[in-house]
Amino acid sequence: MLLKSIPLFICTFLLAFTGWASTILVPMDESQKDHLKSYGVAYWVLSRELPVDWLLNYRGGAFAFQHVPQVENELIVRGVSYQVISDAQYNTILNQISDPEANMDIMKLEKLPKVAVYSPKSKMPWDDAVTLVLTYAEIPYDIIYDDEIMAGDLPKYDWLHLHHEDFTGQYGKFYASYRHYPWYQEQQREAEASAQKHGFAKVSQLKLSVVKKIKDFCAGGGFLFAMCSATDTYDIALAADGVDFIEAMYDGDGADPNAQEKFDYTKTFAFKDFRIVRNPLEYEYSNIDMQPQERNVSEANDFFQLFTFSAKWDPLPTMLTQNHAKTIKGFMGQTTAFRKSTVKPDVTVMGENKELGEIRYMHGTFARGTWTFYGGHDPEDYQHLVGEDPTDLALHPNSPGYRLILNNILFPAAKKKKQKT
Repeated sequence: MLLKSIPLFICTFLLAFTGWASTILVPMDESQKDHLKSYGVAYWVLSRELPVDWLLNYRGGAFAFQHVPQVENELIVRGVSYQVISDAQYNTILNQISDPEANMDIMKLEKLPKVAVYSPKSKMPWDDAVTLVLTYAEIPYDIIYDDEIMAGDLPKYDWLHLHHEDFTGQYGKFYASYRHYPWYQEQQREAEASAQKHGFAKVSQLKLSVVKKIKDFCAGGGFLFAMCSATDTYDIALAADGVDFIEAMYDGDGADPNAQEKFDYTKTFAFKDFRIVRNPLEYEYSNIDMQPQERNVSEANDFFQLFTFSAKWDPLPTMLTQNHAKTIKGFMGQTTAFRKSTVKPDVTVMGENKELGEIRYMHGTFARGTWTFYGGHDPEDYQHLVGEDPTDLALHPNSPGYRLILNNILFPAAKKKKQKT
């Protein structure tokens, strides 16, 4: 009788132990060895059809999910810090988060976001921070460009990143410095051939059609993320719909001298009342971007502050600002920082330098979708010179600036988790 009861006892003990150690907690505070790969693990767990709890403002925005051996093995292989905790311990955390006085909340991630990066085939290795961090975090993405967008492929995706494109059709305004470089000439040839292929006489006309289709993507519920020059040139193109403000070296004919007065700011996502830079040889699009001489800061004292939002009442910006640091190192780009006076009043500002009057990170909604604009080019490469080697993110696994990018990747997967009453 006693011998027969032993296997039952062992089974009961094993089941009890499994229930006791049933949750994996991935902390995202200073104890985390690799913040960036942690997002990749969360994405990987979702790809296995397992839900992920995103614990907003708890230990830097920790992740929690069911304890499964395969998941634990993946965490070990990727070098991500984690803890295995009991049901009782996790319930204590959930109760702490649900306290009405605690600025914390739980977002359940359930849907695996399908990610696309709008990027040309001739993209240089130094070109884009987002593709660097997606690759490092092992988050899969498709590369699409004008052909795919014009073909109507955008609805296949949940999240779209705009490579630092120049949507005005001025080839980045690199003409003065780089027009004799092979990479510049190749990009111009590709752009002009693409415009002709799609029935447009000018590259600027093709880009306008592209930005309108991206706007429709957002209106239908898509999530848009852009950095550097893809932010301001996107809105400039929308405001200049039907207005020729491009000079001859870019589109073959002169600009309308009254172009500025014809801009329609009601069509834009983020910016208002901006003035374009009419000099075609100046490496600047408009006064949206804060000029280096205006900023008057060096790398050593260039920072911006993240805002703190109410997790229970403002979950969207709370998700987008999850971090283990509130002070973020500044970094430059063709569009470094947004002049506060040119930003529409209904935009949600998430990161700024108040002393300089500049916004670095902001978010808004459009119909059923959302957009996020992030100033600067590479959070771990302050000046980002053309021709430099790409940033090695293995040297920056805890980058707070790169974390802001990855918050946006998981954003479309979130669904508010109902608390037990």
